[in-house]
Amino acid sequence: MSHDHHHHHHGHHHHFDTQREGNKKGLLIALIITAGIMVLEFVGGLFTNSLALLSDSGHMLSDTSSLALSLVAIWFANRAASAKKTYGYYRFEILAALFNGVALFVIAGFIIYEAYQRVLEPQSVASGSMMLIATVGLLANLISAWSLMRQGDVKGNVNLRSAYLHVLGDALGSIGAIVAGLLMMLFGWYIADPIISVVVSVLILKSAWGVLAHSVHILMEGSPEGVDHSEIKNLLENIEGVKDVHDLHIWTITSGLDSLSCHMRVEDEKDCQQILQKAIDLVHDHCGIEHTTIQIEKSALQHRTLKV
Repeated sequence: MSHDHHHHHHGHHHHFDTQREGNKKGLLIALIITAGIMVLEFVGGLFTNSLALLSDSGHMLSDTSSLALSLVAIWFANRAASAKKTYGYYRFEILAALFNGVALFVIAGFIIYEAYQRVLEPQSVASGSMMLIATVGLLANLISAWSLMRQGDVKGNVNLRSAYLHVLGDALGSIGAIVAGLLMMLFGWYIADPIISVVVSVLILKSAWGVLAHSVHILMEGSPEGVDHSEIKNLLENIEGVKDVHDLHIWTITSGLDSLSCHMRVEDEKDCQQILQKAIDLVHDHCGIEHTTIQIEKSALQHRTLKV
């Protein structure tokens, strides 16, 4: 005798949907600001013949693309589940985060390579203009970062975090450019430009590694952070009437949406529905997982050995 049970709690789903709306708003504000600064720097670069402005607008283009991708991912994830995609399109967000993490590595790699060339041959830089541009960029990035933090969930949602890191990387770059500009203006230390670029790149790489590792963990069906597999197994096995728990799987569909499935062998004379209800409540109360599928088994049921 087996029971499959999908338990949903509407309060949690309302919070989940509200959070997604906030994520969307934050991303949209950040996208509009970043795209606006990109156009401004590109046009300004053409008028003033400034390579620094043009190259920074190129950097902004990569950030605009990553923010747009994160926004498309949220829109895509909102599409309804179908017979072929039974979990819907939520995983698209994780793929977007993975792509953004890789993009951050590539950007940092280019900056480090360019910095290496400049250490060998320090170039003179128009430090005054550079500081002015960097200050405008910094203000824009801080507003974008603030809107993402205020509206969205930059801690819990890996897709939003990857977009936030792009914006933060830009803000760090702007701070670095202001500091380098000051050193060049006051002391003529043109080597400050590439050195500070490398420091910023290393900080970007550290954050990018976190996003990549988290995204790959989710795509590999790893257990959600803060959920202990063996602890859940022990809790379920301690329910009165439960003989053992096997084929226990806990995984993340997308940030904020986890799933659990398992088989529970129970004593023949026990009430299956009562045990099932206890198990569902325990999983929900202990680790907030609402998407549970639990198969109850008695001694008469025999199934083949499971591979995983």
